[in-house]
Amino acid sequence: MQRIGFILKVKKGCIEEYKRRHANVWPEMRQALSETGWHNYSLFMREDGLLFGYVETEDFEAAKAGMAKREVNARWQAEMSEFFEALEGQAPDEAMSPLEQVFFLP
Repeated sequence: MQRIGFILKVKKGCIEEYKRRHANVWPEMRQALSETGWHNYSLFMREDGLLFGYVETEDFEAAKAGMAKREVNARWQAEMSEFFEALEGQAPDEAMSPLEQVFFLP
């Protein structure tokens, strides 16, 4: 199982709306994530909008590719893209660059 961490930055004026949307993630989006291998997926945010994401998956690239094929993901990413800084034309899920793991205590 791969453990993946990544960071993104939510725009300062969008933090509360971003939290609200994630309190009510669409059931079909949650189902698609589960079906494509996303487990223990968590998002953590500092008050300045720095977002840390964590997910466990058998194969991160395959999990991302599986979501890329889902219509619900295209809709979700289109809605979420307005919340982030510095995506440089990418959808939020395309901008998730895994961080290097430097320590793990099982």
